[in-house]
Amino acid sequence: MTMSEIIPFYKSTDRAFTLLKGNTFELLPSFKFSFDMIFADPPYFLSNGGISVQSGKIVCVDKGEWDKNQHNDHIDAFNMEWISLCRDKLKENGTIWVSGTYHNIFSVANALKTLGFKILNVITWAKTNPPPNISCRYFTYSTEFIIWARKYEKKPHYFNYELMKLLNENKQMTDVWRMPAISPWEKKHGKHPTQKPLALLARTIMASTKTNAWILDPFAGSSTTGIAANLLGRRFLGIEKEEEYAEISCRRRDEINNMNSLKYYRSKINDIKIYDKYIPDNVVCDEINIELPF
Repeated sequence: MTMSEIIPFYKSTDRAFTLLKGNTFELLPSFKFSFDMIFADPPYFLSNGGISVQSGKIVCVDKGEWDKNQHNDHIDAFNMEWISLCRDKLKENGTIWVSGTYHNIFSVANALKTLGFKILNVITWAKTNPPPNISCRYFTYSTEFIIWARKYEKKPHYFNYELMKLLNENKQMTDVWRMPAISPWEKKHGKHPTQKPLALLARTIMASTKTNAWILDPFAGSSTTGIAANLLGRRFLGIEKEEEYAEISCRRRDEINNMNSLKYYRSKINDIKIYDKYIPDNVVCDEINIELPF
């Protein structure tokens, strides 16, 4: 596949949100473009018939075939391949955020180090509303991890340190973020089984990019990364293989074409409310000449 053969599944009228449907391993090598930031929520490979509780009901927590438990060699090769492809799409001073649990995060960290990244932080997302552990044989799972790394060991990266302090009562923000899991209002157009809350993505984006930055998500799902990016005046390219989730992405993005909906979404995210209170922000992307090649 070449650039001329790539047809976006969805492209917003302001060109700030583009979604490609297909295999990220095939699409990433087929175009030339560099991004300021990458957020990736790759398969955790934890689906093995487990159960949990949702809304008071016992449910299976399997996510899909793409998340089935695999041998370590498979997981390592998978992570090494997609991270290598993403590295080629990252600007010289760019950074990448990768989410995971103990099932995959060590493999991700090893791939990042092998490929020359410098790991800056490992964020612990402590969920304030985790589902109960119904087996009662071990502690309740209530955390996920997000590795933040820059492309090169010695090339500086962008970090909005002062804003992060502002969001943390003017104290240095730590690498433990206490946030709830996804809220019901974020699922109105459908739910992806590993959907992340907008508040989590908003913080990573505000921490590591400036307005009008380009952000890539190679496993877009329902495009929470893209919605958060556009709420904050950044630009987004996502790649999603499953049409069901790509359709959810389109509905979510169409909704915030309405300025009242956009303002409502922003009002629901506490970090953005604090930011707006002290630093009025123009969330509309400026018209600039840099465009994706399709």
